[in-house]
Amino acid sequence: MAAEQFDIVILGAGSGGYACALRAAQLGQRVGLVEKDKLGGTCLHRGCIPTKALLHSAELADAAREGEKFGVKTSLEGIDLGGVHSYKDGVVGRLHKGLQGLVKGAEAVTYVEGEGRLTSPTTVTVGDRELVGEHIVLATGSYAKTLPGMEIAGRVMTSDQALGLAEIPQRAIVLGGGVIGVEFASVLRSFGAEVTVVEALDRLVAAEDPAVSKQLERAFRKRKITAKTGAKVASVSQDDSAVKVELEGGETLEADLLLVAVGRGPSTEGLGYEEAGIPLERGFVITDERLRTGVGNVRAVGDIVPGPQLAHRGFAHGIFVAEDIAGLEPQPVQDHLIPKVTYCDPEIASVGLSEEQAREQYGEGVSTYEYNLGGNGKSQILGTAGFIKLVRSGEDGPVVGVHMVGARMGEQVGEAQLIVGWEALPEEVAALIHAHPTQNEALGEAHLALAGKPLHAHA
Repeated sequence: MAAEQFDIVILGAGSGGYACALRAAQLGQRVGLVEKDKLGGTCLHRGCIPTKALLHSAELADAAREGEKFGVKTSLEGIDLGGVHSYKDGVVGRLHKGLQGLVKGAEAVTYVEGEGRLTSPTTVTVGDRELVGEHIVLATGSYAKTLPGMEIAGRVMTSDQALGLAEIPQRAIVLGGGVIGVEFASVLRSFGAEVTVVEALDRLVAAEDPAVSKQLERAFRKRKITAKTGAKVASVSQDDSAVKVELEGGETLEADLLLVAVGRGPSTEGLGYEEAGIPLERGFVITDERLRTGVGNVRAVGDIVPGPQLAHRGFAHGIFVAEDIAGLEPQPVQDHLIPKVTYCDPEIASVGLSEEQAREQYGEGVSTYEYNLGGNGKSQILGTAGFIKLVRSGEDGPVVGVHMVGARMGEQVGEAQLIVGWEALPEEVAALIHAHPTQNEALGEAHLALAGKPLHAHA
């Protein structure tokens, strides 16, 4: 079969790959888009979307359970897991169908289903088809990691299998206190399970500011979620009745289910990258700031590039690469300006530098302010606790970090990103009017306080 010629061949059609394909098509490029699984990748089918659907069901379960607190006589009769999965799968299905329509409607995009492999710096081979591109974009995403020697089977599963749970466990152990771990811990607890989180590092959500970790651990204690930090697993065994986790130090935990949530690894093995000379480090593709690999016109985007493994980062990478190839000279994507949200209860949202990172960069002139949500009217209405922490580069400098924890904080991260991205001064944000009563108002109050004119808080 004769080789098919394209301007760009993209290996992987997750958030990074499909965004790159659609933007490149808009810019007049002929694109070959290769995917072995489903269009939309991990985010749509095994990550962001299905997990957030589960978290919404969990939120409704808590609302039913706690109705009386708000003067509404509700009770939770139980969780219909079949119904939960039906709702979740419906959301995924609708989004998948919409995305398929977008790709099908882009005439310049040839969508190729099948397992692709990089066979040269200009060629991706799919079965007996050869797709030759002037540019190649690697967008093969990530997979759920496990620990060496730990078999994923039976009562031991990753987030992939947990998305299809047939029944709710009475007791669950979550191995890993990062984003995926605390989100699943939150869901399982809301569905009625006793949950223990085991984390090897000394705090949960270790990628966040330490103040956020403390608040989350406090909130989890209140929800009766046990967190064992600084705890490493020595061995795991299971039988027909339970799974046992032995920790270093001798303590043994027993549960119906062990959810392994120790992060995600880059999907780069066996795809021909090494043979083509693509620089790899611990499986990740090493690039410059313009996402070039240094091998021909090969670029890489998303989870296979070291940095935060977030769908919206991959999406931004894809658009950037398409525009860069087209000669538009876009600004590179900066990791510290990418907003992060963890959708456990309470929610965590952040953008920019932590206090520690800011002190490393700007020295001891860094100042911070924590606004307690206790002073926010909407937070009182919702019955949530938490705070907004601002990090300022110096006495007269801009805000370089915003860290939030509390109900619905993920919805506030858009403005927080603008504040950090545009290097706003607290005085400038304080001058903006924030609607009352909203959670968003707390951002305004925090900046009023940092600007030296607190009204609902102490300076």
